Amino acid sequence: MNYRVFFSLIICLSLQGYYSLTFGQNVGVGTEKPNTAQWLFDGSREMLEDKWEYWEGPRLSAVPPIKWKIVDDPVDTGTTLNTNDPAAANGKYGAADIVTKEKFEDFRLHIEFLIEHKGGNSGVYLQNRYEIQVLDGDSTTHGMAAIINEKAAPYEVYAGLGKWNAYDIVFRAARFDQEGNLLEKALMTMYFNGVKVHTNEYIQQVWGGPNSGLDGGNEGGKGITDRPGGLKLQAEGHDVLYRNIWIQSLEIQASDTDF
Repeated sequence: MNYRVFFSLIICLSLQGYYSLTFGQNVGVGTEKPNTAQWLFDGSREMLEDKWEYWEGPRLSAVPPIKWKIVDDPVDTGTTLNTNDPAAANGKYGAADIVTKEKFEDFRLHIEFLIEHKGGNSGVYLQNRYEIQVLDGDSTTHGMAAIINEKAAPYEVYAGLGKWNAYDIVFRAARFDQEGNLLEKALMTMYFNGVKVHTNEYIQQVWGGPNSGLDGGNEGGKGITDRPGGLKLQAEGHDVLYRNIWIQSLEIQASDTDF
């Protein structure tokens, strides 16, 4: 055997083993939390209050404590989190969104959601900046599983109303120099219900203006800063449920999030 080929194979297998240990081999609904990850929501009111708070954006109108309800899982056993906060009625995003108290940079995220009614709308915000859309009935770049306004996902992967869906994401935060100048944009890879739909996609900006998230009002959303941000979930007055949310902090040196 050619020794160069042999050693390349060994390196490849070693990297595969590393990614298996770091990220686990499974994605999709029901994926178990690795020991090195932490729960962000396990179905309990106690964890909701301990780890989350209302995002204090310019449109905030909700008043603590968090009004999102803990409800029975309509499919399986256990309890879930319903985003239908009255302060966000009629799609008033930013009025009652919740964000983790802890901030994150590079990470692996697992989150499951269920939309109860036609047109149900929410959103998963990485670093309280970059929205991964949760929207029934829309297959465009503004629709289901899209990196919002930038890259659509195949709509047929969506399980449909009343069914659980899962996003598994590896995210690498934007990089800056010592003066805070942007060197490299945020990068992500994502599986939707076990199907890889985004691979090493750079996220170009924050969309939706200042009511959307951090830096949304900075240079039209293009002025990304090095401020840390938490995981945010969007309330838009719809019955969208979440469960099994866990996150694993990482240190991704290379510009590669594929897993």
